[in-house]
Amino acid sequence: MSYDLAHLPVKTLLRPAIDAAAALARLDERISCSSLGPGLLERAHFADACASLWVDGELVNVEDLVLHSDGHDIRTPTHELTIARDVLRCRRRIASHAPEWALSPAGLSALRGLLLIAPETKSLPQRPMDAASIDAADGPERENEDALTRELRSLDALLKRTEATLAGATSSTVRRSRERDPFLYDMDWDEDARLEEWLQILHRTADLPPVFQAVIALDAWNALAVLQHAPWLGRLLAAAILRQSRLTTAGHLVTFNLGLKTVAIDRRRHADRDVRLLAVTQALQAAAEIGLREHDRLALARQVLERKLQGRRTSSRLPALIDLVMARPLVSAAMVGETLGVTQQAARRIVAELGLREMTGRGRFRAWGIL
Repeated sequence: MSYDLAHLPVKTLLRPAIDAAAALARLDERISCSSLGPGLLERAHFADACASLWVDGELVNVEDLVLHSDGHDIRTPTHELTIARDVLRCRRRIASHAPEWALSPAGLSALRGLLLIAPETKSLPQRPMDAASIDAADGPERENEDALTRELRSLDALLKRTEATLAGATSSTVRRSRERDPFLYDMDWDEDARLEEWLQILHRTADLPPVFQAVIALDAWNALAVLQHAPWLGRLLAAAILRQSRLTTAGHLVTFNLGLKTVAIDRRRHADRDVRLLAVTQALQAAAEIGLREHDRLALARQVLERKLQGRRTSSRLPALIDLVMARPLVSAAMVGETLGVTQQAARRIVAELGLREMTGRGRFRAWGIL
């Protein structure tokens, strides 16, 4: 498969691309200068992971993803929730590394979940050796050693055999993980060749402005269908392109999926490439505007919550709870208890003092947040 880079609608995309770049720059400046920046970025990871499933036609609740990521599931995780967790982990991993890491060979291999296996070395099987055989193999120079020394030598030999056995089991497990089930995967689907074609497109569009390159890269990823079961990875890599170009700061990864939610599906998947590119460019601008509104909303909510700190003792745990609520879309009693170092009953009492809103509507396994 190939992707044609001829006849790109540069004139049509020029104005929307400039507007999107300006909106992203404003959001990036707002995040870097605000104390709510880390909390806003953490919330963006959860929101964008759920939006990624929405773009692909699935539905995952934010509360389930928050509880699942912290190991406090209230029900058996679904297949869609597992995919959302993978998106969340990939976003966090890209944001935690250097801007150039995601598009490097090591970064792509890590994000695809591939493990590089060293060539196997064949060796003769080793028979178990007891303490007597070790003494006999050691030679006559060790006959005068005491019993403790001989026992230590036997333990060392046992540890070496155990390490060799574990190394062989690990390599066989990795081999089995790379052998894909033909019932689930198309054996004729050459992901490596498609990925190489996509990387060639990135190389050929390196001289274009960052927004242009990111939009074309995402459309090429969808057209080439690089990965069979991970179409969402292309949207994260498109956001990584903007981060690598320094249009956004090192910690800011654009919420591409939130912007795509605002665009109609018939425009995102239109047969005409010009319509698709324009839709993705407008989605970038929408994502930046959503981020700006979310920052203003969190700033106002923090001011309202901080008013309840008046007259409190300096040892009060309410300020730490406010920081936790700002950083997470939802918090549960277990999460509050682990963060603040209190029991779950005390956590519920502190949450009631702060006046947070219960977001699940359940009597058990509840979670709180801010509107």
